[in-house]
Amino acid sequence: MEKLGSLLLRCVVWFGLASALDFQHHGYEDMVRAMLNVQNECPFITRVYSIGRSVEGRHLYVLEFSDNPGIHELLEPEFKYVGNMHGNEVLGRELLIQFSQFLCEEYRAGSPRITRLIHDTRIHILPSMNPDGYEVAGNQGPDANGYLTGRANSRDVDLNRNFPDLNTMMYYFEKNDGPNHHLPLPDNWEQQVESETLAVIRWMKNYNFVLSANLHGGAVVANYPFDKSREARVRGYRKTSYSATADDKIFKKLARTYSYAHGWMHQGWNCGDYFDEGITNGASWYSLSKGMQDFNYLHTNCFEITLELSCNKFPAAQELQREWLGNREALVSYLEQVHLGIKGMVYDENNNGIKNAVISIYGINHDITTGVDGDYFRLLLPGTYTVTASAEGYQPSTSTVTVGPAEAIQLHFYLKAASQETTSETQSAGNNKKVPPHKMAPR
Repeated sequence: MEKLGSLLLRCVVWFGLASALDFQHHGYEDMVRAMLNVQNECPFITRVYSIGRSVEGRHLYVLEFSDNPGIHELLEPEFKYVGNMHGNEVLGRELLIQFSQFLCEEYRAGSPRITRLIHDTRIHILPSMNPDGYEVAGNQGPDANGYLTGRANSRDVDLNRNFPDLNTMMYYFEKNDGPNHHLPLPDNWEQQVESETLAVIRWMKNYNFVLSANLHGGAVVANYPFDKSREARVRGYRKTSYSATADDKIFKKLARTYSYAHGWMHQGWNCGDYFDEGITNGASWYSLSKGMQDFNYLHTNCFEITLELSCNKFPAAQELQREWLGNREALVSYLEQVHLGIKGMVYDENNNGIKNAVISIYGINHDITTGVDGDYFRLLLPGTYTVTASAEGYQPSTSTVTVGPAEAIQLHFYLKAASQETTSETQSAGNNKKVPPHKMAPR
């Protein structure tokens, strides 16, 4: 009887929540009001902050969920959702508003799953990266909206073709033993990107994001890096070909997580297209340069995928509840993936955290770095891995760890200061050369 009573109570909560969610389109002022309403309803676990302004001066507001809003807690990963990068692809914007309301209501209702997520994760939600473009599309509405109307920002720039092109650099480094992570930005890059892009890049630099998803529309598929093909252009067209990252297996896992938790994405046939398991490598679908998901992977510690969520870029308001029910579990399940792999601290001999220490996985040619306090997060599939932590002025340290399918395994490193001779030898050998450990490679 107790279990039945609990189930009935849960059904009442879910039914009440479904009716409480705001299934309508939100213009800029309505969107900001909805975000502030969530903050008012859940003041102790939320914070609203701006990362910058659009070309027309609209704030790019983020809603943060955490048990300590505004504070990075050691060994607590940072996660982000970004919506409405293309102004006329509006479902992501509405889903993220609804998701924010959902997190607040579920937390207040005492949901163990959502409570644990908010206590163990710092969640950042940017419902609209392109509020200016949305206003153009929204003024026409769902019925008269053109396929490209409002897609770009107010300067007619496609924001998903506006990030510095680090792929070309990476593909060159692959052949010439160059760096595999945190690739440098070109000179004067701040003058080469739009206001919205600049704000997002600075946001990425200020927060050590671990996992992210970018919500789009026009198809139904989970798209993962690389977006840009390694193949050269042929007569003005770039050949579509699978362009894998060094973390191709984990990216497939992340994409499948969303696809199979989604109401119908995993079925493959959607919008007249077929994608096996509802996922695709970006360049295998079509090649694009200067995209945001590739930039995340090549310049930061963050792994990002792009979620195409609706055939109709601007679905009618009466379709929003169905879309929410189809995406609700997927949004939660994907967020939970931020806790996979390993995490830990890199300390010096005085137990001080070392920032920008490099974490290398033998057999995976993509490193990540520690944050300003010395903590790191490395997404990995289950298996056994040889992990090395290194930092300038310290002797590297290597450990072997077995990763399971559940919570991230904690693996800490204590680095000893290198002697002057050791430091000179390391520098002369070159920072990008890795000596493989004696023991087994990861499975």
